[in-house]
Amino acid sequence: MKMESGDFVMPGDFLSVSEQFLPGQGAYEDDGSVKSGVPGNVLIDEDEKEISVISKSGGPNLLKVGDIVYGEVKDVRGQRALISIYAKKGTRRELALPYLAAIHISQVTPGYIDKLTDAFRIGDLIEAKVVKIMGDNLDLNTEDITSGVVKAMCTRCRTFMDPCNESEVYCPVCDRKEKRKVSKNYDY
Repeated sequence: MKMESGDFVMPGDFLSVSEQFLPGQGAYEDDGSVKSGVPGNVLIDEDEKEISVISKSGGPNLLKVGDIVYGEVKDVRGQRALISIYAKKGTRRELALPYLAAIHISQVTPGYIDKLTDAFRIGDLIEAKVVKIMGDNLDLNTEDITSGVVKAMCTRCRTFMDPCNESEVYCPVCDRKEKRKVSKNYDY
């Protein structure tokens, strides 16, 4: 059976031989055959010699460079903070992969910061922009005023803190101020 544009296919369905078409979006090559990776409708591009499958659900929720993400600071070591990514801004769908990210000290603010713990602490929730993707590992940037810590907890009593300005938060319980890279979108 010859596939035509508009045909509905399921994951694993045969689309063509790899000599006839290259796999496009929603398709993959498997031992000389191009197969569907998602349920959807076939789209054939004769000019580019590419066959794709367009999913009605939009396919898996994968991240790309430029996306804004939310995550939790898991570790701060020297020049890098490690972040577990929980969500992509603008979508309620769960991410397709568990992403782990890093923010280098040079990607935190447009200016100079002496040490990374002046921007992030373990347990902080942050908003950041994806600048590089290597598999399921990401590099993030928080130089924008809307990026940075959106929720911080006091390192002494673990109470949620209130922002003072773009570089400090205040604990109403133990009357303590701490440095952070505070987002304009800080959640009160």
